[in-house]
Amino acid sequence: MSRGAFATPAASSARPFATGRHPLVIREEIPLTDFATLGLSPALLSVLAAEGYTQPTPIQAQSIPHLLAGRDLLGIAQTGTGKTAAFALPILQRLAANPRKPSRGTCRVLVLSPTRELASQIAESFRTYAGTMPLGVAVIFGGVGYKPQTDRLARGVDVLVATPGRLIDHLDQRTLDLSKTEVFVLDEADRMLDMGFIRDIRKITPKLPKERHSLFFSATMPGEVTGLVADLLRDPVRVEVTPVATTAERISQRVIFVETGRKRALLGDVIREEKPSRAIVFTRTKHGADKVVKSLEQEGIASAAIHGNKSQNQREKALEGFRTGATPILIATDIAARGIDVDGITHVINFDLPNIPESYVHRIGRTARAGAEGVAISFCDQEERAFLKDIEKLTRQQIPATDRRIAGGESLETREATETSGRRGGQRGRPGQGRGGAPQGRNGPQGRGGQRGDAQRSDAPRGERPAQPARGGQQQPARSAQAPRGNAQPQRGEGGRREERRGDDRRPAGGKPAHGASGDRRGRGEDRRGGRDAAPASAEIGGMAFLQAPRRGR
Repeated sequence: MSRGAFATPAASSARPFATGRHPLVIREEIPLTDFATLGLSPALLSVLAAEGYTQPTPIQAQSIPHLLAGRDLLGIAQTGTGKTAAFALPILQRLAANPRKPSRGTCRVLVLSPTRELASQIAESFRTYAGTMPLGVAVIFGGVGYKPQTDRLARGVDVLVATPGRLIDHLDQRTLDLSKTEVFVLDEADRMLDMGFIRDIRKITPKLPKERHSLFFSATMPGEVTGLVADLLRDPVRVEVTPVATTAERISQRVIFVETGRKRALLGDVIREEKPSRAIVFTRTKHGADKVVKSLEQEGIASAAIHGNKSQNQREKALEGFRTGATPILIATDIAARGIDVDGITHVINFDLPNIPESYVHRIGRTARAGAEGVAISFCDQEERAFLKDIEKLTRQQIPATDRRIAGGESLETREATETSGRRGGQRGRPGQGRGGAPQGRNGPQGRGGQRGDAQRSDAPRGERPAQPARGGQQQPARSAQAPRGNAQPQRGEGGRREERRGDDRRPAGGKPAHGASGDRRGRGEDRRGGRDAAPASAEIGGMAFLQAPRRGR
């Protein structure tokens, strides 16, 4: 359709935005406070009035005129700001102005979404805004039957909303042809990249015609999106209604420092203290979400989990209970929660801090919608301190924090200082004895550099492990196979482990949880090196038990 058939965009001023390959234009629009001034058709205005929409949101007011003019667009706005209507309304007006029946196995509009829930939500919005318009809308995603989707595509659809994985399945099976697609929309572009869909996107886009109308919408603008924009958009307009990676002013944020093992107990306490009407609790892993549900169930708190391992029926049931209030607490992973659009969410609780700072913005954006206020509470253990620093750096603010750490009746700082002093001075509590009263130390029953205990002194040189069996000599106790090796020390919270977790966690891998970030692995005190935090193996000499220290580097 020619650009002359669309409405003219509002007056604006422009300044260049460099992407490295193609110029973008940032346009600062004159505020538009009425849908009628945006150039929408009377039919669409009637539907909007019937749905109770009176004024456009900032992203709608600034995007719709450019989309009606046929411009490619990069829209940046936080979740819950009306991005779906911002691209759905101009697309529907385009289809209505040039009605034609799509060919078999083709679609006129393709919308890519990262999650099933968000795909279903977008498809429902198209059906709602279309009103009485004879429009064929289909949604395809994994986890459900393949044949019904194939049958629906065979008849041709006007608007197809899909997740990348199932869409590629249909392309590989040749049940879908994208060569006649007129409009391509990539929604939640930043989340697509976080979930590792970049290869899928680059596999899909060559199937699209070169002459097309392309739209990118995103809540944040990480650097990786810029390269994708330069490759897939032509002379696009960039519309940004909020600063990159800022959090809503109406959200009251705070951090609670707590030990990893006490997070579940603290969650129950916080829920009873806050009494949220609706709350989403974010965990880093699927298994971790299920464990939180079981923990809350034991405390008599009703909750449900939603993540990728749940069937579609289970996910829909959990969401329905959350919407109706039957299950006011929803435990979710980042991937599954991206499509949740439920009004009245009063609290967001980060059970695990996200290792990607932008995800924090997405998470807390679930609350404080439509002018309401909300609360965001984040639990932070010792190993998540670096994640917290990254979040505060990105959002350019210091989040208020409280300390609820307790370890044997003393603060965690006191405990760590005592343990450090004990390791250096050879004692913690009684001289020459460990936490349980048994003699321990690198040289047998005496502590490292500490006082001699009652057991016989080892013949091994000071600072070395007990000697291995000598030829013709007496057999010494064998080293346990479970004892730590190399330079790994049985100390919690070492910087080396933190770096390992950050290195693994920061690499998205198709939505799979990274090693070392799993809640259940951390709960067992393990990592990929095997037993890094496991207790040192015990041995017996002369009838007295002691803890064997790890061997230093070989």
